[in-house]
Amino acid sequence: MTNFKKIIPYILPYKKYAYLNIFFNILYALFSTLSFVALIPMIQVLFDQTKRNTVLPVFQGIGTVKQFLEDYLSYFITTTTDTNGVGYTLSIMVAVIISIFLLKNLSDYFALFFITFLRNGVLKDMRNAMYTKTMELPISYYSEKRKGDTISRISNDVNEVQSSFLSLLELIVKEPLTIVFTIVTMFSISAKLTIFVFIFIPVSGYIISLIGKQLKKQSTKAQQEQGTFLSTIEETLGGLKVVKGYNRETYFTQKFQASTQRFFQLSNSIGNRQNLASPVSEFMGIMVIAILLWYGGHMVLIEKTLNGAAFIAYMGLAYNILTPAKSISKASYNIKKGTAAAERILEILDQDNPIKDGPNAQEKNSFDQQIELKDVSFCYDTEPVLKQFSLFIPKGKTVALVGQSGSGKSTIANLLTRFYDINQGSITIDGIAIKDLKLQSLRGMLGLVTQDSILFNDTIKENISLGKLDATDEEIIEALKIANAYEFVKDLPLGIYTNIGDSGNKLSGGQKQRLSIARAVLKNPPIMILDEATSALDTESEKLVQVALENMMQNRTSVVIAHRLSTIQKADLIVVMHKGEIVEQGTHDQLMQANGTYYKLVNMQSFES
Repeated sequence: MTNFKKIIPYILPYKKYAYLNIFFNILYALFSTLSFVALIPMIQVLFDQTKRNTVLPVFQGIGTVKQFLEDYLSYFITTTTDTNGVGYTLSIMVAVIISIFLLKNLSDYFALFFITFLRNGVLKDMRNAMYTKTMELPISYYSEKRKGDTISRISNDVNEVQSSFLSLLELIVKEPLTIVFTIVTMFSISAKLTIFVFIFIPVSGYIISLIGKQLKKQSTKAQQEQGTFLSTIEETLGGLKVVKGYNRETYFTQKFQASTQRFFQLSNSIGNRQNLASPVSEFMGIMVIAILLWYGGHMVLIEKTLNGAAFIAYMGLAYNILTPAKSISKASYNIKKGTAAAERILEILDQDNPIKDGPNAQEKNSFDQQIELKDVSFCYDTEPVLKQFSLFIPKGKTVALVGQSGSGKSTIANLLTRFYDINQGSITIDGIAIKDLKLQSLRGMLGLVTQDSILFNDTIKENISLGKLDATDEEIIEALKIANAYEFVKDLPLGIYTNIGDSGNKLSGGQKQRLSIARAVLKNPPIMILDEATSALDTESEKLVQVALENMMQNRTSVVIAHRLSTIQKADLIVVMHKGEIVEQGTHDQLMQANGTYYKLVNMQSFES
């Protein structure tokens, strides 16, 4: 129930549909009960059992409602039959019954009509909230979680909440009211018979409840397993070249099939338990009806304390309880499944985001003086990656970070962009700590080109205009020229309107990287971060990209994380890192003369090439 309370905010925008649904469910419950009560006078007319009454009754207060209605009905039937004949009276009775059933079904339709808007609205808003949250959560969150599991929560689990959990809205109004109205009417017909019947109902309720005890636990396992095989799909498609290159199709197929087999077994177990709910509840209901027939028949035939027409209507009312009782038992199982799904959704929605704007975060749109990292320490888990790291980057200068893999170079890029927050020390821009700047403002000043060219399954124009959403075609073409990319784009069938496929896979590595650079050029930020932007390229592509990078870095502050040292020889400052610490720094010429770590790295790469 706690989970349901947390979902209420998503229901509130659609509360008018909830009210309309409740209103029509009340009408449905009322007409559902009346449809059986209306049988009593018709049966009495059919078998000529109507009490003759030619005196119009007078209403004498709320306590005499039942007697007044019975007397008025007998008066109406008597006078109508005397005036127009029994056939006419019977026709009126049939018309009344048809009208009540019509109103009952219309009420049911309108109740479902309005709840549809609520359910689909909640589904839409929860999906939107989940997607927004996945965008807000830090990159560190996804380094620990399976992407497929997140996809499963946004798609399948939200669907489960919509179809299962929201059935609670129907459960708390429609079915209980139908049962309440029916029971009240049954008491009005025969209190003695009703009390006798209700001795057996708690027993049947207890038996039904035993079936659903394990359902929530199994539903959670099934939803987790769904996340597992979706992750396998996502990872396989992302690494298809490796899978095929290593002839590991069979291995991944077996891994996927093992997951779907577990899901198959869990789904069967859940489905069979759910399927058991309806027949068990119906059988228990029929047992109650059978007892009712025996005891009620005894009252009609032997005790003569109940007339036949009333008993037949009473039987209909008793059976009328079975349908909502079945629905309640089925819905209670659905709610267990929905609760499991809601827990998985709320786990993401309630996730705290440590990378967010502070209460007094400032807006800053210009870069005027310097970037400074002072005594910065950082670790991803427990192993320190940076130790007391300090660096001063003046405006307009190019600073290159070099060193072996694992020395902490890319971590600097992650910290400058606030993909992660430092553990100790400070990072400032123009003397203002980046934690005191609005994230949007900070990242607005930064341009990022990574080793992996991250492109989307869309046109070249749409990919590049992420740097500036309102860019004209001319601005995009100019950015492509600076990035040395227009030479191949102009030869494509649709130019900048050409779709580049999933992750840009219709293009070569060098072409993809130049598009990434064009995107950064179009954004035109004052600070550029290049994280090993050429390390994955062949020599020819590297030269083209290097020219593009040099074009882009003119009159701009740049932090270049380099693997290939030939690309950073013109940098104003080269910082050599080892295990999170600075071991050397200076220009290319100074470091070569020093004959230290940098000198060895350059010679090693020259020998390798």
